[in-house]
Amino acid sequence: MMLNTETRHVISDNVLASIRRKTLTPELLQLISRQNWFNLWVPKVYGGLNAELKEGCQLLEELAYIDGGFAWTVTLCAGANMFAGFINPAVAEIIFKQEQVCWGGSGMPSGRADKEGDHFIITGSWKYATGAPHLTHFTLNAWVYEDGEPVLDTGGSQVYRSFFVDREHVLIHYDWDTFGLECTASHSFSINELKVPQGRAFDLHPDCRTSDEPIFYYPFMTFAECTLAVNYIGMFRRFLDLFEKQLLVKSSDPEWVKTNGKILFKKVDAVRSTFDKKAKRLYQLIDETWKETEPDTLLIAEIADLSRALVSDVRTGTIDLFPYTGIAGAQRENELNIVFRHIFTASQHALLNRS
Repeated sequence: MMLNTETRHVISDNVLASIRRKTLTPELLQLISRQNWFNLWVPKVYGGLNAELKEGCQLLEELAYIDGGFAWTVTLCAGANMFAGFINPAVAEIIFKQEQVCWGGSGMPSGRADKEGDHFIITGSWKYATGAPHLTHFTLNAWVYEDGEPVLDTGGSQVYRSFFVDREHVLIHYDWDTFGLECTASHSFSINELKVPQGRAFDLHPDCRTSDEPIFYYPFMTFAECTLAVNYIGMFRRFLDLFEKQLLVKSSDPEWVKTNGKILFKKVDAVRSTFDKKAKRLYQLIDETWKETEPDTLLIAEIADLSRALVSDVRTGTIDLFPYTGIAGAQRENELNIVFRHIFTASQHALLNRS
């Protein structure tokens, strides 16, 4: 899935326009459609690319290197389209063989789904539906009730289920106004007393898969950790390259080289070396756990820890180096500033955010 020069240019040429529009430009949406990237993890029987995890993660990292906002949108929407392997195959075939299908929504349980016979009545609001303006279906997690009472599992915890609904039944609240990842258009949405057939409920667990492709045997939380982590890797790689480029510009001043230059070049080399080792280890772990019907629990735990450590390193490394970018780094349309804003907006995502 190597990116050619033309594809790279299309993405980079649309960075500023998508920031100003606060959503992906038509050119970027057309590119995604041509490349079928929203269907990165969808089985080929439904018209998807059925990518292996490492292959797909490498693509997402490269997209993030060019533009973090674009890559974040592809990642989250492709992750939602992956739910095709957990719903009724007949329904999945009808939906995903249509052109430009894009799912997205919220993973945080909210609202309620009252079970009534063979359907649910859903009411509630959910935050951060990446790509909201161009979604064809919204996904959500809702707490399940029956006869007005919360449904509990065998351990006494309240049960929630995942659902997908057509765009026409959703009210989008255009409230995404962040200083980074602007083009992801991750707006909130709400639903009011919508009757949803039981067939539109699903569970993201390998035992509930409806496809035998390897991706659906893989633990979903680990899949999410990997695909998000490579976005941070790509963005930070770009930040470090741009930072070094800025140092080279400043090194034309002999006095600056004497007082700051050598120290900063050594500092960025040390940061890059440590970071690259951790990123390489993540891909090794993906290799070692892929195509295992029951991945080693110790390796899965290491992925969880490592992905969070990578995000922590990105955050602290950016904080440490950014003050040395000068006024260039403070200019809103300078790429250093754009990547800085993307990194710190992305770092607020709950999944990999830890102190």
